[in-house]
Amino acid sequence: MATQPSSPPRSAWAHLETLGAALARRRALAFAPRPEGVRGPAWPQLIGELATPIDHWQAARGAPLPSYPPARHARPVMLLPGFGTHPVRMKPLATALESAGHRVSDWGLGFNFGSSEDRFERLAERVETMARREGEPLVLIGWSLGGLFARQLAKTCPDHVGLVITMGTPFSGDRRANNAWRAYQVVAGHSVDDAPMAQDLATKPPVPTIALWSPRDGIIAPRSAAGWPGERDLAVPLRVTHLGFAAHPQVARTLVDLVARY
Repeated sequence: MATQPSSPPRSAWAHLETLGAALARRRALAFAPRPEGVRGPAWPQLIGELATPIDHWQAARGAPLPSYPPARHARPVMLLPGFGTHPVRMKPLATALESAGHRVSDWGLGFNFGSSEDRFERLAERVETMARREGEPLVLIGWSLGGLFARQLAKTCPDHVGLVITMGTPFSGDRRANNAWRAYQVVAGHSVDDAPMAQDLATKPPVPTIALWSPRDGIIAPRSAAGWPGERDLAVPLRVTHLGFAAHPQVARTLVDLVARY
């Protein structure tokens, strides 16, 4: 007599149902509608991000190796990567700042796959520990999503942060004024409105805050990255792509100058 195939255990069904619900949620987040009247950069600018390696090659071609004068005050600096990227992408910026005498570290959390309460708490602890060890507040330099972390850290622990510099960071206006919000929702698993750092993004931190932005940015709307007076202390335009903020020589020179002046 043939035996009947056994049914999967109840725990397996529960697991499949949970997985199915998670996939359905991610799909809904991926196809969420953009509010009427809100736009990110146009398609030609987005496609222009592919020219980032060429931009870097042209900027370095025939130019002497950059040389930066020693800073009068060497400062502790933390670099925070953009969404979906690893701190190694910002190595050229770290090299430039170190050559000027600054002590540079990364955020210590590996790839930036979005915000969570646990991740933010761990980062805040790292900032406080480093500031105490250094004996002075840190300079936080955040690229894109990393800049949102930097601004919120300065609000949470202002005694341990002396300067915030954001690069192509969407802190002003609608959270969907960019071409990355759906990708963020799919990877992070929550709406941009429900992100742990979703509150008071535009409120200026209680420390000097500088926003680097670019009219060539193909990911973040320039106005969202530049902000308005009162949301930052200074907005500095640079003609680089969004991806170029991580390594372009012009960005490196600008950062060395700003850290020295502020």
